[in-house]
Amino acid sequence: MITKPLAMLFAATFTSLACLAQGNQPAIVEDFKPSSLNQPGQEYPQVNSQGYARFKIKAPKADSVRVSLGLGGRGGTILTKGEDGFWTGTTAGPMDEGFHYYNVTIDGGKFNDPGALNFYGSVRWESGIEIPAHDQDFYALKDVPHGNVQQILFPSKSTNTSRRAFVYTPPGYEKEKSKKYPVLYLQHGWGEDETAWSNQGHANLIMDNLIAEGKIKPFIIVMTYGMTNEVKFGKIREFKIDPFQTVMVDELIPYVDANFRTLSNRDNRAMAGLSMGGMETKMITLNKPEVFGYYGLLSGGVYAPEDFKDKTKPKLVFISCGSKERPDGVKKSADDLKAAGYNAVSYVSDKTAHEFQTWRRSLHELAPLLFKN
Repeated sequence: MITKPLAMLFAATFTSLACLAQGNQPAIVEDFKPSSLNQPGQEYPQVNSQGYARFKIKAPKADSVRVSLGLGGRGGTILTKGEDGFWTGTTAGPMDEGFHYYNVTIDGGKFNDPGALNFYGSVRWESGIEIPAHDQDFYALKDVPHGNVQQILFPSKSTNTSRRAFVYTPPGYEKEKSKKYPVLYLQHGWGEDETAWSNQGHANLIMDNLIAEGKIKPFIIVMTYGMTNEVKFGKIREFKIDPFQTVMVDELIPYVDANFRTLSNRDNRAMAGLSMGGMETKMITLNKPEVFGYYGLLSGGVYAPEDFKDKTKPKLVFISCGSKERPDGVKKSADDLKAAGYNAVSYVSDKTAHEFQTWRRSLHELAPLLFKN
């Protein structure tokens, strides 16, 4: 059951992802460079050292062009037409660090920017732009041993089809044939799918770097589609967990345990998710406390001590959000859980909202806490 406060949390946090600064802004520094997520050879969109984004779209016969930033295309930058048929515009203020979805509206029609790569979000493939972050080193591609992300198709009798998941195996998995690993089941948010944590979140690179630094115990990550997009935005109350819970607990987990070298018990199994994936995590972990020992809600609601009454005690409860979301609620939840005798940790991502930089940082904080003896 989704409580009214949780529904309000999702409604509030989805209102704007672009988070453009308001009021007087300093002069724009003209040191713009192509975004790291551009199509090969494309100069636009561009970003500068302050976090502004600049767009340039060729539409010589158009009457109006607007760039809409954020999940679902909220917020906007009106572009101005030049004599050469190109429309150009710069965001009104600096954007939050990290990844953002966006799309282009031309004469009322919605399109993707031909200059940018596409990422699945908002229940469609959207353009993506990356605002360089001061802490981007933790998910940078480095000269360290790398794990593998592979696609699997697992049978699902409950949905009468084969379903897809992506599995991250850590460096050395192929060589150490006798070693078994814990598993984190990591869920995406509404409008996204099983590609999100690798493509937008860089979960594999975060893991590779933490392992290379000796900061975590290597583990497997499994990412599958949460069946969330059948629910229209704004109608989260209508989401039913039972079908996905069956897929996760009765079909996916047994398949992973049978086909990968896993430590197949509760103490070596975690579930976490961002946004609506966090809501799924909360519902499934409370319904199936014997299956998962570690819980993580990343901008996905909170737990209360009474949620665990008469249930197997979790080994860890991790709750996070961005500082522009509801950090007080996250901190209070962890404090209440700790006061009740639970191992609870809260984390607040500084100067970010309901967006992937929050969730990248959250995974970076969560991973070292998992599967400790």
